[in-house]
Amino acid sequence: MTGRRRRIIVFDVNETLLDVTALEPLFAQAFGDLRVLREWFATVLLYSEVVTLAGPYADFTAIGGAALDMIATSRGVALSAGDRTNIVAGMRALPAHPDVRDGLTRLKEAGFRLVTLTNSAPAAMEQQIGHAGLSDCFERTFSVDAVRRFKPAPEPYRFAATQLGVGTGSLRMVAAHAWDVLGAMQAGCAAAFVARPGKAVYPLGPAPDIIAPDLRAIAEQIVATDDPHE
Repeated sequence: MTGRRRRIIVFDVNETLLDVTALEPLFAQAFGDLRVLREWFATVLLYSEVVTLAGPYADFTAIGGAALDMIATSRGVALSAGDRTNIVAGMRALPAHPDVRDGLTRLKEAGFRLVTLTNSAPAAMEQQIGHAGLSDCFERTFSVDAVRRFKPAPEPYRFAATQLGVGTGSLRMVAAHAWDVLGAMQAGCAAAFVARPGKAVYPLGPAPDIIAPDLRAIAEQIVATDDPHE
């Protein structure tokens, strides 16, 4: 173990650490098309931003259920109560991407403090991290529910920094979402973009200094970039 590192590494959870595509069979059963998963998750993210800008606030699980109802209505699908329950519950039982444990271990062994910051509500987040077998990796876990504003609004990043007793400049946000990276950087954090399949950096925003296809490569770049205290 090396000395303490300058930045605290903050991880997004859904899609960044956990594989949302594990829900595809549930969408194939409910809608007859596993590709509806992507439409649904994009709708969840859209309306999390809508409630941040316009209100009223609802937690990520409630928005997830509402988005399912919207898509079912728009597609003329009679969504069964069982299918709805299984999809919503499935978000709490996602597996970690295969590169995640290695990347987190590399960072911990290099002396970094690791935390999470997610749009998921606290109870859901704890179940997600626990089910994925990652609870031992993180010093603390933070939810946007504490400030009732979803990322990429600045308040969640500032809240995490305050709780950790540092400024936002001491945080590096790691996410597979361009909007999360942009929000973190606009709030004063450094960022690293996990370019998982189908993901791309937003070209009109500031580019993060670290971009890599998986968490193993992200970890190596962070270790090389974020030096220990002098």
